[in-house]
Amino acid sequence: MAERDANVETLMSSPVETIAPDATIAEAARVLTAEGIGSLVVGDEQLTGIVTESDVVASVADEMDPDTPVSEIMSDPVVTIRRIDTLQVAAERMGHNGVKKLPVVEDGAAIGIITTTDLALHLPDFQVSMAHQAEPDIVDGEWE
Repeated sequence: MAERDANVETLMSSPVETIAPDATIAEAARVLTAEGIGSLVVGDEQLTGIVTESDVVASVADEMDPDTPVSEIMSDPVVTIRRIDTLQVAAERMGHNGVKKLPVVEDGAAIGIITTTDLALHLPDFQVSMAHQAEPDIVDGEWE
């Protein structure tokens, strides 16, 4: 198990999957599915954005043409982190910015990615303990 003060590099996935800004939403969907991942960094040499499964799903809900470039749906600017930053910093950055994926950058290029799932699986203090059964007084839900 990793510790909170361990570097991001200890948990990041690398290399990161990238896609060109002019690639289509349909291409992004195919890569996400084929690789079994939840996001693609946009830009090979320089990070220009990030496109997630949620972005692709939203584009379908908005009835966008699948041939639309991913640059139209990507998040930009991207919240990033450095490989030498701690896992605690990564967790705080995700929480403060409402993101689930942080590209790890060096000299403007993405060299890896760290996700909330990575943190949840490797930082026991961040995991939520689930009861084996609901408490008797909240079986039907808890309402205010």
